[in-house]
Amino acid sequence: MHGPAMSGWLLMVLCSATGLYCLIRMRSCRGADRKAAGGEALMGLGMAVMAVPATVFTLPSWQWVVYAVVFGAAAVHAVRPGGRHLHHAVGCLAMVYMAAAMAGTGAHGAHTAGGFPLLTGVLLLYFAGYVLRSGPRLVSFAPVGGGTVPVADPAGSRPELVPACRVSMATAMLVMLLAL
Repeated sequence: MHGPAMSGWLLMVLCSATGLYCLIRMRSCRGADRKAAGGEALMGLGMAVMAVPATVFTLPSWQWVVYAVVFGAAAVHAVRPGGRHLHHAVGCLAMVYMAAAMAGTGAHGAHTAGGFPLLTGVLLLYFAGYVLRSGPRLVSFAPVGGGTVPVADPAGSRPELVPACRVSMATAMLVMLLAL
């Protein structure tokens, strides 16, 4: 990712934390929720690698092709029959698009613009809409004095963090698309 190194590091930390939380969440989930957590972990950790500032290390262009293939397969997996996560597919396809743009520009997005402005704009609108629609839902309006105390899950799962992870990854995707 090109741009200021500090924003790249902050984005890398955010995406790493989100990806690692999703990996941990996989332990306490079953079935479709486990697959969704795995997809989100892949997305978060993949975004973390992509967000590392170009001044630290530069991936060869052939690795961006591998990156595109992995996220292309994840997109197909997300929309196959029984796959219920269209948002995951859009995120994976955005990762394929960014990997292809980075492979086309050479060194880890080395200070040149990549991608097609129209497609970038459509993806920006999608993720901005997702954040603006889902972000306010993170705020709970529990009645004062009459709320319940959540019971701790022995497996360490915090299902209330799942929407926050999705919003943080969508916000990170916005930043990465803007830096493209």
